[in-house]
Amino acid sequence: MPITLATPLSLYSIPIVWFVGFYPHNRRYALIDRTIGWDNVNPRSNTKETLLQKGMAPELVQRAANLAGAHQNGFEIFPLWAAAVLTANFVGVDHSTVNIVSGAFIGLRLLFNYVYINQDSKAKSGIRTLLWFVGALLPHYLLVKSANKARIAGI
Repeated sequence: MPITLATPLSLYSIPIVWFVGFYPHNRRYALIDRTIGWDNVNPRSNTKETLLQKGMAPELVQRAANLAGAHQNGFEIFPLWAAAVLTANFVGVDHSTVNIVSGAFIGLRLLFNYVYINQDSKAKSGIRTLLWFVGALLPHYLLVKSANKARIAGI
């Protein structure tokens, strides 16, 4: 069977979005480990304040904080995304629609992470916020589309 937009692919976006959210944590771990050493006994103690106290350069501390923020944000949006994709598939929203929205969401999350991790100005933080907002509209779009389909079908 050839893969087209009509192929049910959107469920694959769920683990992809999870990994996109987890990636900044791996980068943060590597950054801290290669500079001052990661405290794996107390991993949640690797905070901005602790890193500064341990002598990590302020610009690297800020990068670590940005990585932590991107990671946390990815996990905050993940349940909404998973619910939207599962609901859309359950009620039978057209596969091409869900696939296109899934691809757009993954692309926006990757771009969001890039901007968040590399932001160093108010302008870039504004771009980050815009990317977040546009990305957050996509799962809501799928949920409303699913609700409308379920209402019409009497599900």
